[in-house]
Formats: sequence, C-alpha cells, structure tokens
Amino acid sequence: MAVSMKEVDPVFQAAGQKDGLEIWRIEKLQVVPVPKESHGKFFTGDSYVILKTTALKNGSFRHDIHYWLGKNTSQDEAGTAAIKTVELDAALGGRAVQYREVQGNETEKFLSYFKPCIIPEEGGVASGFRHTEVNEREHQTRLFVCRGKHTVHVKEVPFARSSLNHDDIFILDTKSKIFQFNGSNSSIQERAKALEVVQYLKDTNHDGKCEVAAVEDGKLMADADAGEFWALFGGFAPLPRKPFSELNGKDSASTSKLLCVNKGQTAPIDSEILTRELLDSTKCYLLDCGSEIYAWMGRETTLEERKRAGSAAEELLREGNRSRSHIIRLMEGFETVIFRSKFDKWPKKADAVVSDESRGKVAALLKRQGFNFKSPAKAAPVKQEPQPQIDCTGNLQVWRVNGSEKTFLSFSEQCKFYSGDCYIFQYTYPGENGDECLIGTWFGKKSVQEERSAATSLADKMIESLKFQAVLVRVYEGKEPIEFFPIFQNLVIYKGGTSTGYKKFISEKGIEDDTYSESGVALFRVQGSGPENMQAIQVDTAASSLNSSYCYILHDGDTVFTWIGNLSSSMDQELAERQLDVIKPNLQSRLLKEGSEYDQFWKLLGVKSEYSSQKIVRDQESDPHLFACTFSKGVLKVREIFNFTQDDLMTEDIFILDCRSCVFVWVGQRVDTKIRAQALNIGEKFLELDILMENVSRETPLYVITEGSEPQYFTRFFTWDFAKSAMHGNSFERRLSIVKDGVKPRADPKRRPTTSAHTGRSSVPDKSQRSRSMSFSPDRVRVRGRSPAFNALAANFENPNARNLSTPPPVVRKQLPKSVSPDSSKPPPRTASIAAISASLERPKATLIPKSIKANPEANKPQTEASKPKPETNAKEINPTNDNPAATPTVQEDVKESQAEGEEGLLVYPYDRLRTSSTNPATDIDVTRRETYLSSTEFRERFGMTKEAFAKLPKWKQNRLKIALQLF
Repeated sequence: MAVSMKEVDPVFQAAGQKDGLEIWRIEKLQVVPVPKESHGKFFTGDSYVILKTTALKNGSFRHDIHYWLGKNTSQDEAGTAAIKTVELDAALGGRAVQYREVQGNETEKFLSYFKPCIIPEEGGVASGFRHTEVNEREHQTRLFVCRGKHTVHVKEVPFARSSLNHDDIFILDTKSKIFQFNGSNSSIQERAKALEVVQYLKDTNHDGKCEVAAVEDGKLMADADAGEFWALFGGFAPLPRKPFSELNGKDSASTSKLLCVNKGQTAPIDSEILTRELLDSTKCYLLDCGSEIYAWMGRETTLEERKRAGSAAEELLREGNRSRSHIIRLMEGFETVIFRSKFDKWPKKADAVVSDESRGKVAALLKRQGFNFKSPAKAAPVKQEPQPQIDCTGNLQVWRVNGSEKTFLSFSEQCKFYSGDCYIFQYTYPGENGDECLIGTWFGKKSVQEERSAATSLADKMIESLKFQAVLVRVYEGKEPIEFFPIFQNLVIYKGGTSTGYKKFISEKGIEDDTYSESGVALFRVQGSGPENMQAIQVDTAASSLNSSYCYILHDGDTVFTWIGNLSSSMDQELAERQLDVIKPNLQSRLLKEGSEYDQFWKLLGVKSEYSSQKIVRDQESDPHLFACTFSKGVLKVREIFNFTQDDLMTEDIFILDCRSCVFVWVGQRVDTKIRAQALNIGEKFLELDILMENVSRETPLYVITEGSEPQYFTRFFTWDFAKSAMHGNSFERRLSIVKDGVKPRADPKRRPTTSAHTGRSSVPDKSQRSRSMSFSPDRVRVRGRSPAFNALAANFENPNARNLSTPPPVVRKQLPKSVSPDSSKPPPRTASIAAISASLERPKATLIPKSIKANPEANKPQTEASKPKPETNAKEINPTNDNPAATPTVQEDVKESQAEGEEGLLVYPYDRLRTSSTNPATDIDVTRRETYLSSTEFRERFGMTKEAFAKLPKWKQNRLKIALQLF
C-alpha cells in the first residue's frame, strides 16, 4: 500500500481494536475523544468522527467510519472531519467504509447505533464561528416531528400549529406530559416507532415520571387528551398540507455515472455497462447515483489522492445543491453490497483476510516515522457457543409422499430415508412456554418435482390445521440445518427411492434403478457428533467416495467391512459401530484401518484410486442480517434493519433473518392472510435475489415462523422477551401500553401455550421435568433415552454386546474382537439398584432429567374405553425400595388377555420380553410405556407399588425406576 503515514493523527493509534463505538469531536481543528457517557449527544455547531467496530464470527473486525456534520458547523470543521476520517481509515489498514452524515439526513446504519434516536442540542465548541451557549434552564416545551417506519428520524420544529400535518407523527414534550400526535395518513408501524422516542424523552427529560397521551388526528375535542393538546396550540384549526419539498425526503435518483478522479479533477468514463474491469487499483473514482455518491479508492493510491477524491465528492454535492445526498467512501476489496450491485456481474468477494496484514504494514510505517503505535491486535475469534439445538424428548411422526398423498411410516421406518423420495415430518416437543411443534419437508436429491410440490402443499395444510402455531421448515438433502439431525437422532439415507413418483420417473426416463438392496453392494459414510446425532449416508460404491476424516461401512450381502479413516476420531468409530445395528444387525464386521485394506475390499469398490482427506464442511452460520419485506404482485422488496432488536419485529409485517446457513421468515400476527400464505414463496424469492451477494444456494433451509410461536433456535439471535411476542393489539397499541404503564406487557389469553398435535391437550410441562440435548463431543458420549447420571446404574442390567436401536449401550465398546457375554435371559438382581433409586428420590431436586425414547406414533392415538386400564383399588403405600425376591411368573403363552385383572383389551408380555436388553423383544409396543404391558401382579412385584400409585409419581421419578428395571 503506497501510503505516506506522516499525516495520520496519533490519536487514532489505538482505535478499532475492540468491539463497540469510539467518537471524536473536532475542537479547534483538532480531534478530541468524546467520553463514553456522552455518546449519542451531538451539538448542531460541531463536527464528529464516529468509528463503529464490529467483531465478526471469523475473528476479524469490520469497521464503519462516519463523520457527522451539524447544521451550524463551520466549513473548516467539516473539512477537518472529512480529512481525519481518511486518516483514521489509513490507520485501520484501509479496510473501513466511510459515510458522510449530515444533520437531519443521517443514514439508517448511523442512527441504529443510537437507538431509538438522536436529538442534537443547540450550540457547539467555538472554532471559527459564532458559538451558541447551552444554558441550564427550566424545562422548555418542544415539538418534534418523527418520520420512519423502521428507523426514526427526529427533527425539532417550531412549537406552532403550522408545523403539524396529516402525514407525520409529532411529539410535544411539555413539563408534565408528553403528547404524541398521529397524523391520519401515518402508518401503525410509524406510530409504534415514534413511541420509542416518547419513551426516550420520558426517561431522559422526566426521569421516567410523567404522563403520556396519544392524540389521533381528527378526534378533535371529543377526547380529553386531544382537548388538552389543542389547547396548547390555542385551539383547533385545520392543518396545512405537507410541503412538496418535504414529501421528497431525498434527492431524486438518477442514472449511475462513473467518474475518474485525477489530481482532484473529475472526468466521466464512457461505458454503457458498468463492470469491475473499469476500476484501476492505482486510481480513485466517483460513482454518482443521485442520492448517494460513492468514492472508490484503489489499493495502490496514496493518502493524498484519497483525500482529494473525498474533496471532489464534496464539491460535486455543492455544485448540484444536493445537500441531502450521502457520500460513501470505500477501499478496493471492501466494497459494500449496494456498491457491488451497481455493476454487472461483480466477481465473488474474496475473504477480507488481507486486512490484518495491511494493519501490520500500517503499524510498521508509523513506527518508522516516529509514532508510538502499538502492534495491531487481531480480534479474538468469537466463541462459537453450542447452538441451542431442539429438545430431543419430543414426539416424532414421519410420512413418505407417494404421488399426491402421504403414507405414514412406522416407528422402525421413520429414520430411514431414500434420496429419491420426499418426506413430511411433524415433531412436537416441550418448549419455553408450552409444547412447540415443527413441521417440515425433506426433499431427496433425486426426488421428483411433482412430489416436492405435493409435500409442500400437504405440509401447508398441516400448518393451517394448527392455526399457524407450528414452525414450518423446508429441507433439502445435504443442506440439513443443525436442528434437523437431533430430531431423528439415528438417520440412514439410502440411494434410490420407493415412492410411486420416483418409480414412475425412472421408468419413463429409462434410468437404471439404484435403490438400496440389503443383498447388494453398498457403501455408507458415517457422520455425526454423538449417539443422539448420527447419520449413515449411502454414497457411490467407489474408492473416490472414501474420505480419511470419516468411517465407512461397506457390505456385499452378508460380508461387512468397517473402514476407519486415519483422521477419524474415536467418536466416529463408535458411531460406525452403532450404525451397524441399523444397516446390518447381528452380523460380524471386519475392521479395516486405512492403509491395511484387503484386496476383497478394493475389489468391491471397483478399483483403488485417490480420495479426499478433507472434512466435509457445511454452510457455516454467519453474522445475521435482518430485513423488512414488502411483497406485492409477485415482487419482493427488502430493506435491511441494522443493529436489530426484538422491538424491530412489527406484528403487521414480514421479516427475514438471514444467517447464511439458514433463513427464517418471521410472519407477524397482523399480516394479511393472503400474504401469510405466501411466506414460503417469499423466502424462496429472497434466496433468488441473493441480497448479500454471497452466492447463496437456493436449497438453503427455509423456516417460516409465526409471531408467538418463536422457537429457541430463532430467539437466540435476540435478547428475547416472550411476553412481548404474546401481546395482543397492533404494534402501536402494544407499545403504548408499555410506555404508559411502565410494566410488563399483558399477554393475550387466546395465544399460547400451544396445543400438542398428538394429545389435543395444552401441555406446559414443568421445566424440572425437561431434558435438553444441546451438543455432543467425543468426550461426552450421551446415550439416547438416558441421562448420564444413570448410565452406570443401567449398565448393571445390560448385556454389553446385545445391540438395540432404541437404547444403545451406555459406554464405548471395543469393536473387534467381541467378548462373549453372559446369558442375558436371566433376570438381573435388582435389590441394590432399587435401593439406589430410592435414595435418589429423596433428594430435593434432580438436575439432570432422563430423556424419553421416540414413541410409536400409534401409541398417541386416543384409547377406547375397552383399551383404557381401569384404576386399581387398595393401592399400597408407595415403597420404591420394596425388595420382593419373587421370581418372574412363568407364562405359558407369549401373549395373553388380562381380563381377570381388569385390563380388558390390553396385551400383556412377560418381563423378560419387555426389557431393553431382551434377546426376544416384544414387537409393536410403545417403547416409552413398556411397563404398561406388565400384568398387575408382576408390575407390583417389580416396582413395589401398584400401577395407580406409579401413575401419581412425577415423570422423572417414573423414568428413574424404569431405567433401573431396563424398561426405559
């Protein structure tokens, strides 16, 4: 970078090295830091330099520099601020984007730093112009006009009736009361945003103690507050129309013109189409877009040339009398999205890793020239906190789409997908404020469009039947979001398809059917983070499909190999062993480490060839961006909301939260029904637009979330208050109740808690009875359906070599050779175990709650009168420590009716067949309610209490007892 650093102000030497705001004021043409407690306080006679430093997730810093000019600032101060901005950018390595801000016409990004607004005070520092003193005085009545639907621009206007109009919102701040006058042509959202300014004035000027009144345009004297308001203006009179000059808030846009700056002079560049190739790294350019002028500075330009380019942009504004236009200066390599969008096919933006090297060069230059400049500190990488995954204790139902219909999948089949099929899933789980429901579609890579459309339509109907209180997600194979896999826990994805649509498609096209066959040759890549998040994905049977970072399962009929990549972890190897339970149960697998394969192994893969060793990287979550959306006649328009908060989400609008790895479409309760139905389409349009120019995939996961049903994986991007999202009324009414009452907002009794889609009951489980599965690592092996606190206890009952999909073994097993296990058919001793459970029940509170296994959806159907177990009488005192040594009764038949015991219509199985480690397990039972299939006599012997007494225990106590008896 050919930049002379002699003129860089030493006050900037430590700037931009931590997240946050730094502000300097121009005093006597010198740069003076503004103390943090005065941030947001501006004077009309001053000029300021503002630096916003943002720590990004990748560990780098993003810098935005603004220089703010008060309406009464001098030309000397304004010029100094502009020059110092260029110097600050040079000190930061030339990475910053620079904005010119003029009082009353600030950019939304600048205003977002000082929410809800800035209200400049009269006066300033004496620096070559008449200084206006700011005197401490009694409260003065002031009138402000507020404009803006998402970001509020506040301007003080004369306290006179002539200042009012029907189009804007006005705030009258008196000594004892604050009035908000809502023009009849203003929107609900504008009125709600203006109330944030009212709250600011109430807190700042009245210490939070004053009355607040809303006055509606046209109510005249019928309202007491309206009468008091108009009396302050000398009585009511018709309002004037808004001046035409004010209706046009910005200078009119024009065709973009590119000009080259040479020694401070500008020369137009003739070109019908703007391309990146027109910009030379050794020169500076101006792109005049009417409402904005961009000053682009090549990397090889000098500091003096950059200052001249800024001055040329200022001169261009003065010549055209365009006081409302903005000047945005940016360095080559750090162009904004909007600037790049002005050019035809701008090349993909490279990662800004050179910025740290640039800062190092800047530091070295400063040191050589005598400045005491510290070495630039790279931003500490933002810690990737374990993302709040979805709760795994819920209830899952899955359907496969066949043509235009859906076919329900049994419990044993719901975690087996085919790439040629489409699936619909419904998952209900305990949330923060009751049961939450997620309904999603999964499209295989080779699924047909007709069935994708059918799946979308069927899922929409399911959402509508739940009154839009469920979250909808659209998922493509290979692009699954992080919340998807924990729902299924153990997912296998096979090649081919079984649906009617897929079969018809390959038949018509004459394509060979490669659908998975147990007797054929197949290769599976095993991946995941733990026992509750693991997948086996069938890949091409070829050596090129291997990857040193994974483990693979290869089979040819009954011949099975487990291939261990040299870069795989012990957890990967454990998951591969577990996946054998699903793909090839009860078959011995030959363990092959990378580099020691048999010839037979390579023969099955065709021919030995090179393969990758790099871990497959999915789309990483980036810093989130929030956009407000308008959708009309199939056209989507978006507007970014900077430094967003929950209060920016208006119930009348649709917003999109873009995290790169997934996109959330948030729909307010007051959105028109026809627009609400287009929510998924809006999300797809957004992906097509690629607003951030990141080459985003159109298969990026799309969520549709209705206000009031926000899941935790959405609210984590905000400081969330569930009470706000549960309020009733429009945005203005909600905000007014908060400003007036100063208390927590009232919740709408008609909204939340949600109703379980399976039971039809409103369920708000006690938080103490929940268990969330958050994240997993090789050092934290988690067993599906159990809490770590009881793994050791459950291990006493378990055959370590007996594979069971529902309850995997609690400890990591050696893969080969397998040890011979004792006879597992004998009931294990339980005296010590039950005693341990009894002691734990006396503890005041359990901190870890065992998790339930996914239930057979059939078990959630309402029971008939004949199938309901009748309450037992003469229930014994609850005694979990009862040590009844009675042996298991001998059962002559595997299944019998228990009519004699009052359980008419309910099948009964012996205890040995209900245990999770049984060698002859009972089939077609609800695995979460194994105890209900015991006879009353055997139940009493095993649990030491009646079924009626057991049903009265808290859920977590029930689960502990069931774990001890291998019934969970």
